[in-house]
Amino acid sequence: MLDKVLEHVVRDEFDVVHFHIDYFHFPISRAYRIPHATTLHGRLDLPDLPPLYRRYPEMPVVSISQSQRKPLPFANWIGNVYHGLPENALRAGEGNGKYLAFLGRVCPEKRVDRAIEIAMKTGLPLKIAAKVDHVDREYFETQIKHLLDQPGIEYVGEITEDQKSEFLGNASALLFPIDWPEPFGLAMIEAMACGTPTLAFRCGSVPEILSPLTGQIVETMDEAVSAVESLLATDRRAIRRAFEARFTASRMARDYVSLYESIAAVRETSVPRSPAALSMPQPQLEEHLTL
Repeated sequence: MLDKVLEHVVRDEFDVVHFHIDYFHFPISRAYRIPHATTLHGRLDLPDLPPLYRRYPEMPVVSISQSQRKPLPFANWIGNVYHGLPENALRAGEGNGKYLAFLGRVCPEKRVDRAIEIAMKTGLPLKIAAKVDHVDREYFETQIKHLLDQPGIEYVGEITEDQKSEFLGNASALLFPIDWPEPFGLAMIEAMACGTPTLAFRCGSVPEILSPLTGQIVETMDEAVSAVESLLATDRRAIRRAFEARFTASRMARDYVSLYESIAAVRETSVPRSPAALSMPQPQLEEHLTL
């Protein structure tokens, strides 16, 4: 895929290349001076990443939350663009199902066990719409499966995009009891689009995404259990309006276009215009292309 992109780059066919493949293109982008931006989508607190990003300090990167940047404050951050959803992809609901919802993956960092405990202590039913990846199968079998037999706990399994409006729109609230530095958390804005309040633990991007208008942020299980009752009284129409103001795909696109224009403007004034590596001797080029 990178080789095909490079074919177009050397013919000077792109104003900007937008990468979503982490750092895999860095050697080529450096060698050919490709005008680009890279959106980083994952967690950045992994031990191998600081030395890699120090090796490529000039690579322009975009975060999906300010919190995501914390492990790599020295990286060349050129912007922060929150995710967005098509405005009409999900519709608002009234929460008539009278249940709590969990949406995502069954894995240690998403803490579905916390969601089950919150539901049991509040006496509210819980529906769990979540997939189990192969890497998390043992965790599911040994730590979670037996919890699903408790009264009021229903494991729905993985659902499709078309099913999310009904699942979230009928829920009284979304439980987002994470225990890791979540870079963004799409489930929170999916719930907003459905007018559904979110109860989340203070981790990663949560304080940037949620506000008192759209949910409650807690730090302990006791706080979570106590917060549920007041959370259910949240104005669902106001939640939907908050989604429309902050987290639509149109807003996301405008943010990215602004970044593209800035990158293209710099490219227009830079010299040389054509890729620098095209004139490199082959041994030097190979050195640039090797991690």
